[in-house]
Amino acid sequence: MKCWNCDKDTAGRPFCPACGKLAPRSPGATLFDMFELAPTYDVDVPMLERQFRDLSLQLHPDRFARADPKERRLSLEQTTALNEAYKTLKDPARRAFYLLKLHGVDLERDDATARKHMSQEFLEEVLELREELELAVKARDLTRAQAMAVDVTVRQREAQAEAADALRALKNTPEDDALVKKASHALGRVRYFTRFLDEVEAFEEEVSA
Repeated sequence: MKCWNCDKDTAGRPFCPACGKLAPRSPGATLFDMFELAPTYDVDVPMLERQFRDLSLQLHPDRFARADPKERRLSLEQTTALNEAYKTLKDPARRAFYLLKLHGVDLERDDATARKHMSQEFLEEVLELREELELAVKARDLTRAQAMAVDVTVRQREAQAEAADALRALKNTPEDDALVKKASHALGRVRYFTRFLDEVEAFEEEVSA
């Protein structure tokens, strides 16, 4: 994206590196670009937090209250983008899903996309888990639901670790296809396990209300 003020390439950064003016968001910019980070799984979270605080102050709309309308609008757009980038990149699971999306697999788009990356055996297993949870909910058996949640949490963490290992190994080589497939399968399981745990949490809140 070109800077509106000096016509230089902004490289996806919130401020033009040439003239320092607020830059428009580039359609092809990634959330990593906001912090000038390489698109990799491992992120220095303390450094990310420091960059977020610094950029939040620099981009805050109050600093542009007397600027021209274009810069006020860009301040709001960049602040929104910064918050989204920070929320995504600081969280290992969200970061993994986003990195996989950059490699062409968007598991968060819809259920059909996620199911394509799951084995039939796993989908049947998930169906059985959900049916068992429904029985526990109908019987108001919170102890049973919580016991299931403990087991699913372990499996969720294992799947997350498997996905992380695959994403760390990506090197922009032909071997990446197999790694992306492995990460897709693992994160697909994470997605289903997370939904299951959300349902157990909702049941716990209902019982305790």
